[in-house]
Amino acid sequence: MRRIASTTLVLGLAVALTAGGRPAPERYEIDPAHTYIGFSAKHMLVTNVRGRFNGFSGHITLDPLDVTKSSVDVTIEVASIDTDNDRRDDHLRSADFFEAEKYPAMRFVSKRVEKKGADLVLVGDLTIRDITREVAIPFELAGPVSAGGRKSIGVEASLRINRFDYGLKWNRAVETGGLVVGEEIRIDLNVEAHTAAAGE
Repeated sequence: MRRIASTTLVLGLAVALTAGGRPAPERYEIDPAHTYIGFSAKHMLVTNVRGRFNGFSGHITLDPLDVTKSSVDVTIEVASIDTDNDRRDDHLRSADFFEAEKYPAMRFVSKRVEKKGADLVLVGDLTIRDITREVAIPFELAGPVSAGGRKSIGVEASLRINRFDYGLKWNRAVETGGLVVGEEIRIDLNVEAHTAAAGE
């Protein structure tokens, strides 16, 4: 009986030490007031038109000991597109492009984080108009830092996609050759996210 009790105590201490010695992954909610989700596309072969999405939500689950075990889930409201031109925005919301009424949201769900030397790459599925393709997003992570009873992190990233891959195929040719709207879209991300404040 004494041997059984001793064995049970040792196992219990081992479990407690293991659980207490490794911090659990933490959930960070994306802060819309301090986050920018923007894009740019070539127009008439000569300049870039820039825009952003103003409506989005999501979270980052960060493993403090191994960033490759972290994950991301973000949803973007298509109708919130904003290029500072109402006519253009309405066209982008139409069936020629995003068809926002039928496909109201875009979503990115990560599969894994890869570490290549000092570089980090987030790999996951991007869904636009119900078409899902895997993308790789190089990113930089800042933080976490603690203030006001909660932790904060920042993520800066960019990637390029071909809009034709997601069914965004409207276009017109210009007289000198090429397309009015370029196929390649650059997406720029500056994200701030926070844990819940103490007591919440």
